[in-house]
Amino acid sequence: MFQLSKRVEYGLIAMRHMAARSAGQICTAKEIADRYHIPYELLAKVMQRLAKKGFITSYQGVHGGYILVRSPNDLKVSEIIKAIEEKDTVTILQCEAESPEDCIIHTTCTIKDPLVKLQNSINKVFDDLTIMEMV
Repeated sequence: MFQLSKRVEYGLIAMRHMAARSAGQICTAKEIADRYHIPYELLAKVMQRLAKKGFITSYQGVHGGYILVRSPNDLKVSEIIKAIEEKDTVTILQCEAESPEDCIIHTTCTIKDPLVKLQNSINKVFDDLTIMEMV
């Protein structure tokens, strides 16, 4: 079954948490991890990646943490997924995720085309859904 990775889940939880706060309000990875009972170490890595990709800014120090850089109304879920996974699209077929040449039935597969349609529909939902709509 199609499933988002834990990294993506935690990243979306963090982005949603920050979007629900007042603009400019700093959140820490520890605060988010504790609030949603998720592993701090993995969340911290995900948030570092999101900061590196320019979705959030990190502030160091005693009162440090993270804030959203862009408006949650403009942040698409697909952008967050792509930043965390470092892939262009979400794929549900292994042969589409990797290389068609690696699949021995690629030319005779009878389910590939309908599943690619489904995959395109899923990606469209992620392209249209904003972080603010998740709040």
